[in-house]
Formats: sequence, C-alpha cells, structure tokens
Amino acid sequence: QVQVVESGGGLVQAGGSLRLSCAASGRTSSIYSMGWFRQAPGKEREIVAVINSSGSTTYADSVKGRFTASRDNVKNTAYLQMNNLKPDDTAVYYCAARRLGVFNFEYWGQGTQVTVSS
Repeated sequence: QVQVVESGGGLVQAGGSLRLSCAASGRTSSIYSMGWFRQAPGKEREIVAVINSSGSTTYADSVKGRFTASRDNVKNTAYLQMNNLKPDDTAVYYCAARRLGVFNFEYWGQGTQVTVSS
C-alpha cells in the first residue's frame, strides 16, 4: 500500500504563488506516476498535472505556463509550484499516485484547500 499526504495550501491573492507538496510513504518503489487534481465547489474533479518517475510531465491547458510539477524520488515527494494564481484556481487540490501500467490513480491524499482572492 501507498499513502500520500498533501500540504502547502492556503490563501493567496491573485497573481501570487504557492507550492504544494505530496509526500508518499509505504511501498513507494511501486509508484510510477504522481498526479495533481483539483475540485472546485460545484464542479467535477479535474486533472491538473501528472509527473512520471522519468520526470516527464503533462499539464491541463488551463495551467500551462503557470504551474510546474516536479518530484524528488529520493524523498518520495512530489511538488506543484503554482505561479500567477487566478481566482479560478480556487479548489481543493489532491495528490494521487499510481503504479506502472495502471490507468486509474490508485492512492489519494485527503486534499488541501487553495483559495485565490481577487
């Protein structure tokens, strides 16, 4: 089993920055991808970014150029650097992990609130 715990959320003004962290524990050697998702009130959960063990990344169009996903495989921690935040970025952000060859993300954190004020 793998456990993931997010941290780093908070309240920030539009144009500001935050960095989220996602610490993984347990059978971390099995983790291939770590993903960041978010869910705003009244909206469906959406994917924000994915980073694989190789370091390759993909991003949602809405965050390209503003958010950067990274990971430290030694510390088993993933990061999401969020710059130029907008009120529309307000949501609960979740970290998730999956093993190689598994399509759906299997292990989820509890979420961390990000609120961007205008």
